[in-house]
Amino acid sequence: MFDSCQKSTGTGYTTTVALLTVAFIFLPAMLCAGDFSTYRGLQFGMNVPAAAKQTGTKPAEVRTAHERPALIQEMEWQPRSRFLADPAKADSIQEGLLCFYNGELFRIIVTYDRTKVEGMTAEDMVEAISLTYGAATKPSVEIAYHSNYGEVAAVLARWEDPEYSYNLVRTGNRSSFAMVLFSKRLDGLAQAAIIEAVRLDAQEAPQRDLAKQKRREDEERLVLDKARSANKPNFRP
Repeated sequence: MFDSCQKSTGTGYTTTVALLTVAFIFLPAMLCAGDFSTYRGLQFGMNVPAAAKQTGTKPAEVRTAHERPALIQEMEWQPRSRFLADPAKADSIQEGLLCFYNGELFRIIVTYDRTKVEGMTAEDMVEAISLTYGAATKPSVEIAYHSNYGEVAAVLARWEDPEYSYNLVRTGNRSSFAMVLFSKRLDGLAQAAIIEAVRLDAQEAPQRDLAKQKRREDEERLVLDKARSANKPNFRP
């Protein structure tokens, strides 16, 4: 065994050295890159009850944004540590929004507390986040900010792997920063479903308005009929 190890020279030795060199080159990036599949215990793909338990939210508080062609749900989340008596120990996140596609968590939007990032530049934020998730890219693109409202925001920096994407943006009023995190596979399916849901809603809007008007007229007629039934027998000229 020892002799065979000693004889591993020449081409084999050169190959080993080359592989080690490549490994050392990429090792810092590998060590710096975070796990994108989970954020603060929230696993992309987890269901609503599991996410509610993790965040301390009641499943009943989840709201439905769209019902077809896929079920799109949203649930607000506020970190428990945000309410600590000591402001210095309070969470940097002010609030979060969890989005579900057919019951699977596909997107997380976290908004940072304005007082916790006050004075910090975009570069400061990128530097701090990169300590956890590795080097960032800065693509010149916009991203859907709220799935149900059509709001978009310019991406300041992006951290990603083949399956997940983390994006730093400014909030709508530009007073703070937010992170838009999503599963690429589920988010692609969800965005396509949302676009189709909006199209269907617009297409059926006139019919819905007519139905709503008819219901209102029927309700008004019932009120008048009830009043007529009570007043007519007792009317005295």
